[in-house]
Amino acid sequence: MTNDNVENYDDVTMYGLAAEKQEHLLLTQNELTFIWTNKDGHGMGVTMSYIWRNNRIWCTATEQRARMKALARDPRCSVVISSAGIDDEVSQSITFKGHAVLHTDQETKDWFYPDFARRANSPAPTPEAFVAFLDTPARIIIEVVPEKTISFDGGVMRDTTSEAIK
Repeated sequence: MTNDNVENYDDVTMYGLAAEKQEHLLLTQNELTFIWTNKDGHGMGVTMSYIWRNNRIWCTATEQRARMKALARDPRCSVVISSAGIDDEVSQSITFKGHAVLHTDQETKDWFYPDFARRANSPAPTPEAFVAFLDTPARIIIEVVPEKTISFDGGVMRDTTSEAIK
Protein backbone atom coordinates (compact mmCIF):
# COMPACT_ATOMS: atom_id res chain seq x y z
CA MET A 1 0.00 0.00 0.00
CA THR A 2 1.36 3.38 -0.92
CA ASN A 3 -0.22 6.73 -0.29
CA ASP A 4 1.56 9.82 -1.56
CA ASN A 5 -0.90 11.96 0.43
CA VAL A 6 0.44 10.86 3.82
CA GLU A 7 1.59 14.00 5.60
CA ASN A 8 1.10 13.06 9.26
CA TYR A 9 -0.34 10.39 11.52
CA ASP A 10 -3.62 12.12 12.39
CA ASP A 11 -5.58 9.37 10.63
CA VAL A 12 -4.11 5.91 11.17
CA THR A 13 -7.17 3.95 10.00
CA MET A 14 -5.36 3.10 6.74
CA TYR A 15 -2.82 1.04 8.70
CA GLY A 16 -5.08 -1.89 9.59
CA LEU A 17 -3.99 -5.51 9.61
CA ALA A 18 -4.76 -7.59 6.53
CA ALA A 19 -7.04 -10.55 7.27
CA GLU A 20 -4.21 -13.13 7.09
CA LYS A 21 -1.99 -11.08 9.45
CA GLN A 22 -4.87 -10.66 11.85
CA GLU A 23 -5.51 -14.40 11.91
CA HIS A 24 -1.79 -15.07 12.43
CA LEU A 25 -1.62 -12.68 15.39
CA LEU A 26 -4.76 -14.15 16.97
CA LEU A 27 -3.39 -17.69 16.69
CA THR A 28 0.19 -16.86 17.72
CA GLN A 29 -0.37 -14.59 20.71
CA ASN A 30 -1.86 -16.15 23.84
CA GLU A 31 -2.41 -13.11 26.10
CA LEU A 32 -4.84 -10.23 25.88
CA THR A 33 -6.14 -7.38 27.96
CA PHE A 34 -9.76 -8.05 28.89
CA ILE A 35 -11.80 -4.92 29.61
CA TRP A 36 -15.21 -4.55 31.23
CA THR A 37 -17.12 -1.83 33.05
CA ASN A 38 -17.75 -1.96 36.78
CA LYS A 39 -21.07 -0.97 38.36
CA ASP A 40 -19.80 2.62 38.82
CA GLY A 41 -19.10 2.91 35.08
CA HIS A 42 -15.32 2.73 35.34
CA GLY A 43 -13.43 0.71 32.76
CA MET A 44 -11.36 -2.10 34.28
CA GLY A 45 -8.90 -4.46 32.63
CA VAL A 46 -6.75 -7.48 33.36
CA THR A 47 -4.30 -9.57 31.37
CA MET A 48 -5.63 -13.04 30.59
CA SER A 49 -4.67 -16.05 28.51
CA TYR A 50 -7.02 -16.85 25.64
CA ILE A 51 -7.65 -19.01 22.62
CA TRP A 52 -9.09 -17.94 19.25
CA ARG A 53 -11.68 -20.38 17.88
CA ASN A 54 -14.60 -19.99 15.47
CA ASN A 55 -14.05 -16.23 15.14
CA ARG A 56 -14.44 -15.80 18.89
CA ILE A 57 -12.14 -15.09 21.81
CA TRP A 58 -12.37 -17.70 24.57
CA CYS A 59 -10.96 -17.33 28.09
CA THR A 60 -11.90 -18.35 31.61
CA ALA A 61 -12.15 -17.17 35.19
CA THR A 62 -13.98 -18.23 38.34
CA GLU A 63 -17.33 -16.82 39.38
CA GLN A 64 -15.93 -14.85 42.34
CA ARG A 65 -13.83 -12.60 40.08
CA ALA A 66 -15.16 -9.06 39.80
CA ARG A 67 -15.24 -9.26 36.00
CA MET A 68 -17.57 -12.25 36.10
CA LYS A 69 -20.11 -10.43 38.28
CA ALA A 70 -19.81 -7.37 36.02
CA LEU A 71 -20.28 -9.44 32.84
CA ALA A 72 -23.37 -11.13 34.31
CA ARG A 73 -24.78 -7.65 34.91
CA ASP A 74 -23.59 -6.11 31.61
CA PRO A 75 -22.03 -8.38 28.95
CA ARG A 76 -20.40 -5.53 26.99
CA CYS A 77 -16.61 -5.90 26.93
CA SER A 78 -13.50 -5.32 24.86
CA VAL A 79 -10.25 -7.17 24.37
CA VAL A 80 -6.90 -5.86 23.15
CA ILE A 81 -4.30 -8.18 21.65
CA SER A 82 -0.84 -6.93 20.70
CA SER A 83 2.20 -8.45 19.07
CA ALA A 84 4.30 -7.63 22.15
CA GLY A 85 6.54 -10.56 22.96
CA ILE A 86 5.99 -12.35 19.64
CA ASP A 87 7.30 -9.86 17.07
CA ASP A 88 10.14 -7.44 17.78
CA GLU A 89 10.14 -6.04 14.24
CA VAL A 90 6.63 -4.65 13.82
CA SER A 91 3.97 -3.41 16.23
CA GLN A 92 0.59 -4.97 15.53
CA SER A 93 -2.63 -4.93 17.49
CA ILE A 94 -6.28 -5.90 17.35
CA THR A 95 -9.07 -4.52 19.52
CA PHE A 96 -12.46 -6.20 19.61
CA LYS A 97 -15.53 -4.50 20.98
CA GLY A 98 -18.19 -7.08 21.72
CA HIS A 99 -20.23 -8.90 24.28
CA ALA A 100 -19.50 -11.84 26.51
CA VAL A 101 -21.45 -15.08 26.61
CA LEU A 102 -20.81 -16.98 29.85
CA HIS A 103 -20.67 -20.78 29.63
CA THR A 104 -20.90 -23.36 32.42
CA ASP A 105 -22.13 -26.30 30.33
CA GLN A 106 -20.16 -29.53 30.15
CA GLU A 107 -20.10 -29.63 26.35
CA THR A 108 -18.15 -26.34 26.21
CA LYS A 109 -15.85 -27.40 29.05
CA ASP A 110 -15.06 -30.69 27.27
CA TRP A 111 -13.50 -28.96 24.25
CA PHE A 112 -12.33 -25.73 25.87
CA TYR A 113 -10.20 -27.02 28.76
CA PRO A 114 -7.95 -29.34 26.69
CA ASP A 115 -7.58 -26.75 23.90
CA PHE A 116 -6.83 -23.96 26.38
CA ALA A 117 -4.38 -26.14 28.31
CA ARG A 118 -2.36 -26.81 25.14
CA ARG A 119 -2.08 -23.07 24.37
CA ALA A 120 -1.86 -21.30 27.72
CA ASN A 121 1.35 -20.72 29.66
CA SER A 122 0.55 -23.14 32.44
CA PRO A 123 2.49 -23.72 35.65
CA ALA A 124 1.18 -27.31 35.64
CA PRO A 125 3.59 -30.04 34.48
CA THR A 126 1.27 -31.33 31.71
CA PRO A 127 -1.81 -30.13 29.83
CA GLU A 128 -3.82 -32.87 31.53
CA ALA A 129 -2.76 -31.61 34.96
CA PHE A 130 -3.72 -28.08 33.95
CA VAL A 131 -7.17 -29.29 32.87
CA ALA A 132 -7.61 -30.89 36.30
CA PHE A 133 -6.75 -27.57 37.99
CA LEU A 134 -9.14 -25.65 35.74
CA ASP A 135 -12.13 -27.97 35.94
CA THR A 136 -13.83 -26.73 39.11
CA PRO A 137 -17.50 -25.98 39.82
CA ALA A 138 -16.81 -22.23 40.15
CA ARG A 139 -15.14 -21.85 36.74
CA ILE A 140 -16.91 -20.05 33.91
CA ILE A 141 -15.81 -19.92 30.28
CA ILE A 142 -16.09 -16.55 28.57
CA GLU A 143 -16.87 -16.37 24.86
CA VAL A 144 -16.30 -12.90 23.46
CA VAL A 145 -18.44 -12.29 20.38
CA PRO A 146 -16.79 -9.48 18.38
CA GLU A 147 -19.04 -6.70 17.12
CA LYS A 148 -16.39 -4.23 15.95
CA THR A 149 -12.70 -4.65 15.16
CA ILE A 150 -9.95 -2.06 15.17
CA SER A 151 -6.53 -3.22 14.02
CA PHE A 152 -3.13 -1.68 13.47
CA ASP A 153 -0.12 -2.81 11.43
CA GLY A 154 3.06 -0.87 12.14
CA GLY A 155 4.71 -2.46 9.11
CA VAL A 156 2.15 -0.91 6.77
CA MET A 157 2.60 2.41 8.55
CA ARG A 158 6.39 2.19 8.16
CA ASP A 159 6.19 1.24 4.49
CA THR A 160 3.61 3.90 3.66
CA THR A 161 5.64 6.57 5.44
CA SER A 162 8.79 5.51 3.59
CA GLU A 163 6.96 5.76 0.26
CA ALA A 164 5.48 9.17 1.12
CA ILE A 165 8.82 10.81 2.02
CA LYS A 166 10.74 9.63 -1.06
